[in-house]
Amino acid sequence: MGVWLRVLLAANLGATAVVFARNRELAEMARELAEAAAVVEPVIFSSLMLLCLLRRPLEGVPRRLRAVAIVLVPTLSAVAYGSLLGPLLGIESLWRAALWAGSGAAAILAWLDLRARAHSPAVAEARLMALTARIRPHFLFNSLNAVLGVIRSDPRRAETALEELADLFRALMRDNRDLVPLSEEIGLARQYLELEKLRLGERLAVRWEVEDCPPDALVPPLMLQPLLENAVYHGIEPLGEPGEIAVRIARERDRISLELSNPYSAAADRHVGNQMALENINERLMLFFDLEAQLETTRRDHQWVVKISFPYRRGEAR
Repeated sequence: MGVWLRVLLAANLGATAVVFARNRELAEMARELAEAAAVVEPVIFSSLMLLCLLRRPLEGVPRRLRAVAIVLVPTLSAVAYGSLLGPLLGIESLWRAALWAGSGAAAILAWLDLRARAHSPAVAEARLMALTARIRPHFLFNSLNAVLGVIRSDPRRAETALEELADLFRALMRDNRDLVPLSEEIGLARQYLELEKLRLGERLAVRWEVEDCPPDALVPPLMLQPLLENAVYHGIEPLGEPGEIAVRIARERDRISLELSNPYSAAADRHVGNQMALENINERLMLFFDLEAQLETTRRDHQWVVKISFPYRRGEAR
């Protein structure tokens, strides 16, 4: 979706600039803009749809040949469209239309390539590492205190908790620049919640609805654990009584939908940094999925709800 929007914006701005450059009479500007749109828009949309259909076949093609194919698609679309409706729209030269379409496609492709180079790998990797560093476990102090609290009464549980904490640190300290299987994120989240249950006991209840969740779906690393940490810190702790966190993850056609809800109270507003984890996750979703990912937060019936939607990309379930 991000590529579609950028291509549409660039192509329309280019067509508008051409109309302004060759027209000196403002009275004729609106008419010529409408005529240009009648020619440009069908070519853009048909080219984008054809390129979507050709995406998989083009993945195995060498880079230069792929670029030639991408430029040829709008060029041929312009020729086909001009051949069919040229007389009605006043297209006098098919070669001129093909030249404009091919030149515009080459310019947009070069711009997108430069943009991709600017964002990867060094810049994107540096940002991902910085974003990950912000959310390394704030719960370390509380977890260690919880382990100390049961080390005499239940040494076996304390030993298990320390092992879980070590596993969490291993996951949190690794290189987090690649997408990971959703099953791995859920496992990490469950370990985190076990540590929090050691501290909060019966005050913390968690309801998982993941029956329709594909375990091989790829997600940004450390996406679910910070959301749960937020839910515990801002939802369960200020409540002063037992509360429930609900996690629902499901596949909806070619997308993954994640919804997390926790109790909400006015006391949570006094916690500083309530939005940091959400902003962090939103930035990483944008880095990995661009405009195809969405994150929304709402309040309803004394509940704080976080909804995340992103494309279903298959990986290897672990």
